[in-house]
Amino acid sequence: MAVVRLENLTKRFGNVVAVNNLSLEIKDGEFVSFLGPSGCGKTTTLRMIAGVERPTEGEICIDDVVVNDLPSKDRDIAMVFQFYVMYPAMKVFDQIAFPLKMRGASKDEIKKSVREVATILGIDHLLNFPVGGLTMGERQRIELARAMVRRPKVYLLDEPLTNLDAKLRARMRGELKRLIKTLGTTTIYVTHDQLEAISMADRIAVMTLGSLQQYDTPENMYDHPTNLFVAGFIGTPAINFVDCSFVEKDGRAFLDAGEFVYDITEFRENVAKDSTSPELILGIRPEHISVNKRRAGENSIEAQVNVVEPTGNRTIVRMSVGKHPMVANTGVLAISPDEKVWVNFDRTKIHIFDKKTERTII
Repeated sequence: MAVVRLENLTKRFGNVVAVNNLSLEIKDGEFVSFLGPSGCGKTTTLRMIAGVERPTEGEICIDDVVVNDLPSKDRDIAMVFQFYVMYPAMKVFDQIAFPLKMRGASKDEIKKSVREVATILGIDHLLNFPVGGLTMGERQRIELARAMVRRPKVYLLDEPLTNLDAKLRARMRGELKRLIKTLGTTTIYVTHDQLEAISMADRIAVMTLGSLQQYDTPENMYDHPTNLFVAGFIGTPAINFVDCSFVEKDGRAFLDAGEFVYDITEFRENVAKDSTSPELILGIRPEHISVNKRRAGENSIEAQVNVVEPTGNRTIVRMSVGKHPMVANTGVLAISPDEKVWVNFDRTKIHIFDKKTERTII
């Protein structure tokens, strides 16, 4: 196992800054996910840690050793790519054993290690088969086994579940998380799928445009996003955003969204202190909105139902509050499109963002 530390890591391709001054530490045995949209710099960062790309600036340290100038083979890491690299003429045993053979391991050591890792992954019955007729799930396990058999200090996983169908991907998420925890090996996992990151990782590094936006536990990132981007990227259905203005009247404070005015008197001091202008954005997650057929309190907001999506024990309600679209994820509800309803926000869960800086105020 190992501690991985990135210090002011930067990568430029000509005039394009792919990774911009990235600093973070991954603890010994920790499972960290790099999460973000395509082109955000997460895979480039992984490739720099692996030694495939060389940093323009900054340092990569593994167990306090700067590895910038070390070739990949000397970093004691194993990388699993999005696209599985198989040798068509080899049987499964030889596919897994290949890294050990390249390192000159003895036949007995190879046999023991391959069978051990194959048993852990549930592919020991496939060892004498060629890879040609295997499923994508079985190939994925072989790729993981080939990385695991070396017992490296760090695993680097670059979207390894992308090519699996939805059902198999869901199953493999759980299996892979259990496996990594059993091994206790420091793991860096790149994905654009927030569900993978939230359900598997100890901590998540959210990136966009080459820059780190937040590095935190999944729970803290969901409940306390540092900015508008993180709040919008994490969560399904996505958080609701409403443009509004901060106004004060008769000793009270409000968010004026045009179609409705929302009382935020208890947050007035924070908003007044931390905002750069009266222009703000209100954020509320769909599961923190209640939908009622009658008005329920002073801060109830009238809405018109557009679409109702039953999902078993939950109902997704897509609505309009004047010009503002709004989505609620609520319990089973007997309502119809075009019906008028009243919505209420859980006041302990609202978010307020500075529109200019996009930083979180509340």
